[in-house]
Amino acid sequence: MTSTMAVFVAVLRAVNVGGTGKLAMSDLRGLCEAAGFRSVRTYIQSGNVVFSSALSQAKVKSKLAQALCTKLGKPCAVFLRSGAELAAILQRNPFKKAEPSQVLVLFLAQAPGRGALADLPIPGGERVWLDRREVFVHFPSGMGRSKLRIPFAKTGTWRNLNTIAKLLAMVRTT
Repeated sequence: MTSTMAVFVAVLRAVNVGGTGKLAMSDLRGLCEAAGFRSVRTYIQSGNVVFSSALSQAKVKSKLAQALCTKLGKPCAVFLRSGAELAAILQRNPFKKAEPSQVLVLFLAQAPGRGALADLPIPGGERVWLDRREVFVHFPSGMGRSKLRIPFAKTGTWRNLNTIAKLLAMVRTT
């Protein structure tokens, strides 16, 4: 009996950002290959990896999180999406006219409650949209200058639309 291989994208939280979670992408690729994942490829130094596996999404996430914890000596949050989910994120982008580098997506493990951002103060012209397990934010002046504080941002990880598009292109060639 042959198992069907699915392609997954893992985006990791706090890897190679601000001096925390140092992990060479070659080490990440090796770790994924040792976990039995196939066609492993990484993108930029911030913990993005595309690979295929016959395991379920839940088992892939668990296996990768455990391998990262062993390697780093501390837990590392793993946000896993299928290629179809990544394509849907790009389709659902509510800020289609904004520069892709100025639209960031906060990946979350699970969807917050419907009113999670209802009373969120918007200090500098940012636009925020909560949709499923992602929060889309348009930072017209850049994220670095923004005073916007998403209350649960520390439980997720950010990627801009350019990075998401590149990861989707990698999925389509895996």
